[in-house]
Amino acid sequence: MACRVPASRRTGAGIRVAVLDTGLDLGHPDFAGRQIAGQSFTGEPVQDRHSHGTHCIGTACGPKSPAGTAPRYGIGSRSSIYAGKVLSNSGSGATAGVLAGMNWAIANRCEVISMSLGSQAPVQAAYTAAGRAALANGCLIVAAAGNAAAATGAPANSPTILSVASLDQTLTPSSFSNSGKVEIAAPGRDVFSSVPRPTRYGTKSGTSMATPHVAGCAALWAQSSASLRGPQLWRKLLSSARQLPLPAGRVGAGMVQAP
Repeated sequence: MACRVPASRRTGAGIRVAVLDTGLDLGHPDFAGRQIAGQSFTGEPVQDRHSHGTHCIGTACGPKSPAGTAPRYGIGSRSSIYAGKVLSNSGSGATAGVLAGMNWAIANRCEVISMSLGSQAPVQAAYTAAGRAALANGCLIVAAAGNAAAATGAPANSPTILSVASLDQTLTPSSFSNSGKVEIAAPGRDVFSSVPRPTRYGTKSGTSMATPHVAGCAALWAQSSASLRGPQLWRKLLSSARQLPLPAGRVGAGMVQAP
């Protein structure tokens, strides 16, 4: 609600959203009939046996009307889903696999690439180069600032990647949310979304949960105008954000808003 998603007429139709994470529960009923491309860069099947990826994909791309009695939790309800498994079922991944996933998403011209992953590492030249390639190809990479209550980690600290901080329900920065290089903020505390069967739904907290909020809203903006690609989409997300009375190092331009 805070991001104005229910009021938006946009659905993300025609927009490709890549989520680079632990994969997706491909049999989850809420994603039946959806256009899904899956690719693994971990040596394990795309099928998500961790739950982090399914939760993130649910927030960014979940349905407008979930199966059964579950409330709406997804934003880009008609976007095309690209599930890139760059983290294993234990939740870890190698930089080479993450970069391979980024390159795959760029090669598939995914207008939005969501990365709820990272480490407390300094700026990595390879991530910066991938972010630059994405922008040059009309793609936008959004990444989680990190949950160490410290300086923004990699890859979000790269200048070519949009860094996302987490907000609590009170619209104040989450205690865990990293700060410093932050472009925008989104809800990240106790976020309800899809998880693998048989559980199907659950809540999680983290800048990982804030990032797909931004990715989903980015898909709605990208659908609203063919001119909103790459750097233009980056600027639109920031210029349309709801300003918050907080330092830019904590929340960037403010809270992401849907068109």
